[in-house]
Amino acid sequence: MEHLPVSIYFVFGVTVLLAILLFYKATNRSNIFWKIVVSWLLFQTIISSTGFYKNTDTFPPRFALLLLPPIIMIIWLFVSLKGRLFIDNLDLKTLTLFHIVRIPVELVLFWLYTYKVIPGLMTFEGGNLDIFSGLSAPFIYYVGFVKKKLSKRVILFWNFVCLALLMNIVFHAILALPTGFQRFGFEQPNIALLYFPFVLLPTCLVPLVLLSHLASFRKLLFGKEKNASTKISLH
Repeated sequence: MEHLPVSIYFVFGVTVLLAILLFYKATNRSNIFWKIVVSWLLFQTIISSTGFYKNTDTFPPRFALLLLPPIIMIIWLFVSLKGRLFIDNLDLKTLTLFHIVRIPVELVLFWLYTYKVIPGLMTFEGGNLDIFSGLSAPFIYYVGFVKKKLSKRVILFWNFVCLALLMNIVFHAILALPTGFQRFGFEQPNIALLYFPFVLLPTCLVPLVLLSHLASFRKLLFGKEKNASTKISLH
C-alpha cells in the first residue's frame, strides 16, 4: 500500500472525521457517543497497524472483527430501552445531511481501484451507485427539511433506496475479500480494506451510515422525534 499517494489518505481521513462530527452533531453532542467512537477507532488503528487483518487464512475470518462489534452495538441500540432513547434523541435532519460523506467515500474507492487495490465492481464505474446517496442528500435535506416540501413517504423511500445501495456495495466488498468466501474480484481482490486507515470504512463509516438509515426509519415510521431539552446517555 506504500504506492498510494498521500492525497488518498488525506481525503479519506478528512471523510472519517467529517462523518464522526456530523453524527456527533446528530446525537445532540452526546459525550458517550464521542468516547465510544474514539475508543473504537483507536483500538482498530492499533490492531490494524500491526498487520492483523492481512492474514486472511484464519477461521473465522479476522475481518469479522471489523464488522460484528458495530453490528452488535446497533442491535443493542434497538432492543434496549436506553438504546432506543438514544436513537430517538437523534436529529433526523442531520442524519439526512450526514450522507454527503458518501461522495468522498466513492471517490476514494475509485482512486483505490485505479491503483489496483480494490476491484472495479466496488466503484461507480463498475455499477456501484452509492454515490447517488451522497449527491441527493443535500437536496433531500434542503427540500424536505428546510423548505418542508417533501412528504415523509418520499423521505422514507429515499432512505430505503440508499440503504439498498449501501447493502449492495457491502455485499460485493465482503465477497471480494481474498478469503475462502471470495466470490467476486478474483482478478483484483479487495485488499485495501485490510489495511489502515481503510479498515475504518467497514468498521466506522458503514456502521454509522447503516445506523443513520435505521434510525431514520424508526423516526419516520413511528414519529419518534427527539426532545431537544433531554440529554440521553447510554450508561
